[in-house]
Amino acid sequence: MVQNIQLAKGEVIQKGKLIYSEILINASPEKVWEIFTDFEKYPEWNPFIKSLKGNPSFDSKINVFLKPQNNKGMNFSPNVLKFDANKEFRWIGKLFIPQLFDGEHTFLLIDNHDGTTTFLQFERFRGILIPFMKKMLEINTLNSFKSMNEALKNRCETIQY
Repeated sequence: MVQNIQLAKGEVIQKGKLIYSEILINASPEKVWEIFTDFEKYPEWNPFIKSLKGNPSFDSKINVFLKPQNNKGMNFSPNVLKFDANKEFRWIGKLFIPQLFDGEHTFLLIDNHDGTTTFLQFERFRGILIPFMKKMLEINTLNSFKSMNEALKNRCETIQY
């Protein structure tokens, strides 16, 4: 785990609260990426990211609606930091003003060279509100990452693309 996180060391948030989840998917990185980046179909299968709109290219803004477990959900417009086909998608979002509650969200696809992909999802948070949101991050957000990872695995292993 630590080695994989270092591969995607945050360009913006170097330190802070880290929430991390990974899963092994029995599909190639190309198939996982194709399904993962088919944003129009998120409402069909994604229990965490209900909507993602916009053109995810470096330094662009996208519109995202997240619904963490036990939460009513929220809309926000993060800036894309990286969108590297079959490998990595990363954005940074802020609540109102910088360093109040910032999150750098990363999705990594690791090619295991055996027909499988390790899908990593993690987020580094920083800001003065972090201590007040610790329980929500460690339980609801982490469980939401795990639910999304499981749903992606299921879709990649059962849907023909």
